[in-house]
Amino acid sequence: MDATAKPLLDRAARLTCTTPEFDALAKQVGLRDHHDGATDPAERARLRAELDGLVAHLYGLSESEFAHILAIFPLVDEAVKAAALNAYRDVGKGIVH
Repeated sequence: MDATAKPLLDRAARLTCTTPEFDALAKQVGLRDHHDGATDPAERARLRAELDGLVAHLYGLSESEFAHILAIFPLVDEAVKAAALNAYRDVGKGIVH
């Protein structure tokens, strides 16, 4: 698997594979089963923010460009936007990979 895709796939799988109906998919993407999926709301929020930060880096966005994109979504809670921007910074620092 491409090194760029693995962090995205891992997070997306943990967000998706949360019920027994997804056990076959979970196994295909490297999880044991749905028990490896993320069901805790705080963990799910963290994974979503990390996905946003990783994708922003994948597209080559600067921090100001990403912040601008986040700002144009008025219905998204400010805490969600802040978490995504913090995750973007953490990706840049190598903390999230």
